[in-house]
Amino acid sequence: MSAVVNFAKGEGAYRVLSQADIIAEIAALPGVAGILGGKPSEWSIRDVADGYINAVFIIDGPDGGVCAKQGLPYVRYHGESWPLDETRAFYEASYMRRLEPVVGRLAPKLLHFDPVLQFIVMEKLSPHVVLRGALIEGRTFPKVASDIGRYIAAASFHTSDLGVPFERKFDDIALFSGNKSLLRISVDLIFTDPYVEVWRNRFVPELSAWAKAFREDTELKTAVAIRRNAFLSNRQALLHGDLHSGSVMVTEEDSRVIDGEFSTFGPIGFDLGAFVANLVINWYGQAGYARDEAERAAHRIWLLDQIAVLWNAFRAEFIRIWEANPDAGGDGYPAAHFADPAGRARLATIREQYVADIFEDLVAFAAIKIIRRILSYAQVADFLVIEDTQRRAEVQANALAFARAVLKDPARFRDFGAFLDAIPRFEGTPLDPALAR
Repeated sequence: MSAVVNFAKGEGAYRVLSQADIIAEIAALPGVAGILGGKPSEWSIRDVADGYINAVFIIDGPDGGVCAKQGLPYVRYHGESWPLDETRAFYEASYMRRLEPVVGRLAPKLLHFDPVLQFIVMEKLSPHVVLRGALIEGRTFPKVASDIGRYIAAASFHTSDLGVPFERKFDDIALFSGNKSLLRISVDLIFTDPYVEVWRNRFVPELSAWAKAFREDTELKTAVAIRRNAFLSNRQALLHGDLHSGSVMVTEEDSRVIDGEFSTFGPIGFDLGAFVANLVINWYGQAGYARDEAERAAHRIWLLDQIAVLWNAFRAEFIRIWEANPDAGGDGYPAAHFADPAGRARLATIREQYVADIFEDLVAFAAIKIIRRILSYAQVADFLVIEDTQRRAEVQANALAFARAVLKDPARFRDFGAFLDAIPRFEGTPLDPALAR
């Protein structure tokens, strides 16, 4: 059955939709109602939201199902005390629409968007599961790392100065630059809050010494500030903006990227670093789970391998797309300037350096995202499932020590081998940061 994509202007005023409202909205969309089949009275709806800023529902009918999502005017669990611009759903829909031609089935299909209600209807992913929970359970997926690497390669190349004329890129930047409400959340929670005292921070008391050490570490804060400035000023490509293991749904054979409401333009290495950070977080979190030691060791080996698979898949696909699209129209390195043998050889060198610079960004942003998920707001289940806060703090101290080393001594992490080899060496980090290496 073909799906109907609708970006027409809605009528009326924004309101938070009840479950009954959602059924009524979908019933008025013939293309979507046809996916469900039957009558609205035969449909079921269930709340599946597990994040902080959206209402999310699965609607099932006799013939199929869809996922419905509405941007809320506040952060969940805080209500009106933390207001938020609900128009972020517009940017999520715009992100899906912009990337569908280049990422294909690596993302769910957008079926409908109402700009007044900030209401999205998209393909239901089944039997997919959220990657984060599956990793906590010790499950492995043979394709996910390579799929995400290819997704980022396609999304970033085709929205960069390599893949589109600057006029198209500037139009995209103008569109997504309006997503200021969520960009502010990113800047605060990722790059600022972990290094100051602020009410949003959520670390366990046993990590207080580490939090204080980070607040007082000028060298560390300088390294973070350099990346904060790059995140804000380097409009390299369109980013997902929040690409973690909770933003990926998987089966053994299929991977899909969801939740693009944080989309913005920035350094390509940011999305890569965010996903790598979550694999590293899960690696450290495994030490706090009740699990057979042999199973834990095997899963950790798999996780480290997937970090390498991710990078290698990205690198290979990004270069392949660049080589395969000499006439893409990008103004960064026009093919006509490198048409002779010497030029082609030079362009190959340029490609390698371009990708090497992305790797450097990846490593730094991964470290910053690890810190953010431990000391800032919106903690991750990889650590939260460790109920013993003393043990949780011990595990998190290992991750913090690793991230601090990456940021303060980047020369040690010039290649992925050094990066991966270092991760296990920070196990056993003391809760007193003064005693940590």
